[in-house]
Amino acid sequence: MFLETVCIDHGKVQHLRAHTERMQQTATHFRFRVPALPNIEALLSPELKVVKVKCSIIYDSSVERISFEIYQPKQIKTLKLVEASPDYAFKYADRSALNNLLRQKGDCDEILICRDGFITDTSYSNVVLEKGGSFFTPRSYLLNGTKRQQLLHSGSIREREISTASLGEYDRIYLINAMLDIEDGVSLPVSNIYP
Repeated sequence: MFLETVCIDHGKVQHLRAHTERMQQTATHFRFRVPALPNIEALLSPELKVVKVKCSIIYDSSVERISFEIYQPKQIKTLKLVEASPDYAFKYADRSALNNLLRQKGDCDEILICRDGFITDTSYSNVVLEKGGSFFTPRSYLLNGTKRQQLLHSGSIREREISTASLGEYDRIYLINAMLDIEDGVSLPVSNIYP
């Protein structure tokens, strides 16, 4: 089973094309036919049409479940570096590998996964690091998220190798995903990333 998380902002589905393309890539890789999605906007209740909503789609060859929840961003003030190599090239519905890593966060709010000494992602987002007003995302991501792809395509961020040793060269780290953009400000100083 696979998961697609779609942002719906005040009744409007955001970046549906990018999500359907990722579903198609997943289906092609795992050799099943991608299921057709219903009209997601038509499924929203009136109270969900006036807020930001997280839509979760669980699927394989058919859509197993679509759920909606009012989106509340997590408050992340600290990150714990965790060295690991989970397989998350595809957005699996089974997040047990990431959840197991999350248990290593200690007193921190979230983990920042490193692979062979290079920064990848948190347990639920890609990351962007700011340096002197420029924005960079690690080349060594776990999941090539739709927001990451969008920001790279627009030129808002650039890709580069970012090692744990070079973190001190950056000012802030931003968490991005389908629900979060850089402008949403879910960020923290790199001094709040702990080994």
